[in-house]
Amino acid sequence: MENQVIVLEREFNIPISKIWKAITDKDEMKVWYFDLAEFKAKPGFKFEFVGGPPENEYVHECEITEAIPDRKLTYSWKYKGFPGCSYVTFDLSGQQDKTLLKLTHSGINTFPKDNPDFAIHNFEGGWNYIIHTSLKNYLNEFKQ
Repeated sequence: MENQVIVLEREFNIPISKIWKAITDKDEMKVWYFDLAEFKAKPGFKFEFVGGPPENEYVHECEITEAIPDRKLTYSWKYKGFPGCSYVTFDLSGQQDKTLLKLTHSGINTFPKDNPDFAIHNFEGGWNYIIHTSLKNYLNEFKQ
């Protein structure tokens, strides 16, 4: 399997600025994403978090590669102790109180193929839950 890429899109009835804050503010991220010790939407900023199946969690090592406020956030995604490097991008577009969020996770094929935890379906399931359930539910709290 060559270039495995996950692309998810979801429209929110929320202004871009609120979604940008949700994907870049560590206090908001810990509610719907992962609890990060620190996070800055600045190229070169490195962060890590622990996640994965409860019986076999992994240290995720990430570095911001692009940050355009209210438009785009990209970071590398690696696993400590394993080869491979992928990239996660959040693209935001919209007008007034509607925002289209497009998530792209590319380079998954660079991770070890002999580890079932790195199978594409695990990433698909995780991102579907994160975007379509966790983030959606978090942002719905701000609609009123």
